[in-house]
Amino acid sequence: MTGEIVFYRLNAKILEREEDVPKDAREVVYYSLAIGHHVGVFDCFKPVLRCSDDLYDRLVAALPEGEARRKLDGLRRFGEIMIDKTHTRLLGEAIEQVRPGLDAEVAAWFKELEISLAAIEQEPVIYLMGRRK
Repeated sequence: MTGEIVFYRLNAKILEREEDVPKDAREVVYYSLAIGHHVGVFDCFKPVLRCSDDLYDRLVAALPEGEARRKLDGLRRFGEIMIDKTHTRLLGEAIEQVRPGLDAEVAAWFKELEISLAAIEQEPVIYLMGRRK
């Protein structure tokens, strides 16, 4: 029996405060969100991608040698990884490079990953957390 890999996307952050934050303080709020629970911020995640360990092995193997493969392979080494704005171009370019040779199952999973990468590009506070269950 194989395990499961799940990628969660940050879909909300909740501030433990009653006052509304003024629009001109948006950067301060983003900074506060980035430092997280230290200031009473809770991350709310939604599962967006799932696959078996076997499929994940195929996903990693499909990528060219280099940083993108190393990034995704980190989940197998450490049990979890985070993908944020600093990884979107790296992963997107690697997927684009191998797209013509992908089988349908791997291509479909990478397509869903690209949707989340695009969301991160649009709103940098969003990120993905991948974990082995």
